[in-house]
Amino acid sequence: MLISLHGYVAGSPELGKPDTGGQVVFVMELAKRFARLGYNVDVLTRQFEDQPAEDKINDNLRVWRIPFGGKKFIRKEDMHDWYGDFVSNTLAAIRRHGLHYDVVNSHYWDAGVSGQKIAEELEIPHIHTPHSLGWWKAKDMKSLGEGKAANYRFDERIQKEFVLYRSCDHVITTSEQQTTLIEEEYELPSGHITMIPPGIDEARFTPVTPQQLRDIRARLNMSDKDVYVVGRAATNKGYDLAIQALSYLRQMQPDARLVLAAGANSDEDRKLIDSWKAQAAELGVSEHIDWRGYVADDELADYYRAPGVFALPSRYEPFGMTAVEAMACGTPTVLTTRGGLFEQVEFGRHTLAADPTRPQEFAAMLNMPMQHERLRETLMVEGARFARRQFGWTGIARRTVEIFENFKGRYQSAFQ
Repeated sequence: MLISLHGYVAGSPELGKPDTGGQVVFVMELAKRFARLGYNVDVLTRQFEDQPAEDKINDNLRVWRIPFGGKKFIRKEDMHDWYGDFVSNTLAAIRRHGLHYDVVNSHYWDAGVSGQKIAEELEIPHIHTPHSLGWWKAKDMKSLGEGKAANYRFDERIQKEFVLYRSCDHVITTSEQQTTLIEEEYELPSGHITMIPPGIDEARFTPVTPQQLRDIRARLNMSDKDVYVVGRAATNKGYDLAIQALSYLRQMQPDARLVLAAGANSDEDRKLIDSWKAQAAELGVSEHIDWRGYVADDELADYYRAPGVFALPSRYEPFGMTAVEAMACGTPTVLTTRGGLFEQVEFGRHTLAADPTRPQEFAAMLNMPMQHERLRETLMVEGARFARRQFGWTGIARRTVEIFENFKGRYQSAFQ
């Protein structure tokens, strides 16, 4: 049983919708690889709006939606207000259908709190994957003077995370930085934690031949002087940093543009985009920003391939899966120093990186692959090799299953 409660979870998730991004991709790709390895997998999530109760992905995998909290969308910060109903409805459905699970693997703290109760009732192990940490996010938001208006409920979240990490059987983190923070700020013993990074679809995200790249750029109207940024409309994604950096980058690269694909699905999202457009106008770079909006799933790989540089300007990012996908496609990539991926790459060989509070520094890093051919070629080849070897999903799934198998059957034998 995999549990991922918030957002629009599906076999082909509607990326860019509220709370629907890297985590949903992570969960579904992992589930698909578990199924391919021969395991029967249910991904449990919330049923709302007009979603069907079930999506059957293949003979071994389905998305099973449990109704709770009404029909309207609930943001992830408030999802745990309803976890009691989710737990009760899930347990009732499991018993009604006579189902048996060997392990619960929950994703994010809203699902973690619920997953712990379900695992205790079913007397099976619970393995939790945080994806992000309340302590880390609260610290970064505070340092940037953000977070109060959004009502992230950090105190409540951190307390529940603290109890959750001590209650579940094991925690799987996605970066070394995350592991260290859980050990130090949540005081969890290192033996209770295993780091396994997210993965990518290595068959989908690949480099292409020079002629193919020229055709892709012509079709998408992009060039080697474009910087591409993609993600949900959210303050922590750093779009304002990318816009500030563009004004400095154009002093070094007069033809540079920013191609910004920010998914907006609510009035709040659209207000954020309007604020960024106002910022661009104030800086005099409006005409050099191409606002693409939502990018269809079947176009993702080509969008990664088309620009001269892919940028992940996030001020807070538990990992940064989009950057790994771009690297796997052979595109030079620039990160910030406040993300989980930064801890795993070699600067100057796999990627470049800059402090997200220093737009001039970020602009300098964006310029480097455009300015220096040898560096660009190194990042293209070594970045792709690193991404594909370290983050292929099948290998990630096998490593995760090993953790499950270590705990499988623990409670059945204890209660016999």
